[in-house]
Amino acid sequence: MAVSAQSIATGASLTKAEEEIVKAKAAEASIITPADEEFPRRLLEIYDPPLCLYVRGDASVLARPGVAVVGTRHPTPYGMGMAERLSCDLSAHGVIVISGLARGVDTAAHRGVVNGKGKTIAVFGTGVDEIYPRDNRKLADQILSLGGTLISEFPIGTSPTPQNFPIRNRIISGLSLGVLVVEAAEYSGTRITARCALEQGREVYAVPGNVTNKQSWGPNTLIKQGAKLVATWEDVWEELPSEARMQLEAERPAASEAPATASLFDGAALSPHEQKIYTILRADESTHIDELVEKLEEKMSSSEMFAALVELEMSGKIRQLPGKNYVHTF
Repeated sequence: MAVSAQSIATGASLTKAEEEIVKAKAAEASIITPADEEFPRRLLEIYDPPLCLYVRGDASVLARPGVAVVGTRHPTPYGMGMAERLSCDLSAHGVIVISGLARGVDTAAHRGVVNGKGKTIAVFGTGVDEIYPRDNRKLADQILSLGGTLISEFPIGTSPTPQNFPIRNRIISGLSLGVLVVEAAEYSGTRITARCALEQGREVYAVPGNVTNKQSWGPNTLIKQGAKLVATWEDVWEELPSEARMQLEAERPAASEAPATASLFDGAALSPHEQKIYTILRADESTHIDELVEKLEEKMSSSEMFAALVELEMSGKIRQLPGKNYVHTF
């Protein structure tokens, strides 16, 4: 306390603030405070709003109706598929998807929005200049290129220390109208976000899962405790505040033409071999390469099948999991 007072009295605090502004500008970020018009009003409703936000991208997105999509860093193919599809569909109807850019469900949620050409907000547990995990750098660039936003309350250059991520979870829930939990184990950090949502008066939604899978413990328990069960984007939509739905519906005619139910991909035609493979694969269950060979050996050669798999994977329509297993990306 005495150190802070001395810093203010000597003018050191002002000098440090000016230095931080210079660092933010160098990182192509802006700094907004509760005194600024761009600061999201929803964050002012929570018990402990951040003193400021570092923002990369379009700050106006922070004020739009949004839903947080969160979950485990180790999802099943079913969890990944549900996170991508629900996020894509919500985004196609104007809802901003908010998540933390972490591995697993967070990444799937952001990727679903990006594949649907929508806008999403990533809330960092690091400085806004520190992309974590590093393999999500390309995804962060795509978020920005599509008009989305990267934000953090932590100073420029803050490294990914474990204690920062639970702290940032209150911002993920605070920005949102509700929090959608896809998969989370009993002791997952996702529980913190769900608890923050309840304390902040936000809605909590959950995607039910297989009761024998440990990653289903979180959402299934939340549903037992009264969370809204979610199978499609409509389950979230109908629970949004009426004023938010009216705002989004009013904006639909002016928005880019989007299908009533979003698809992660454009309507580009598949080759006959690609179509045969695509028909077999599923989003909620992986298929091993040996099973594909067995089912398709009379319809195409091995070289034709491998070439089609490469094309599908390069176009983003399927994803290869460890052990030569394949799934739809939605």
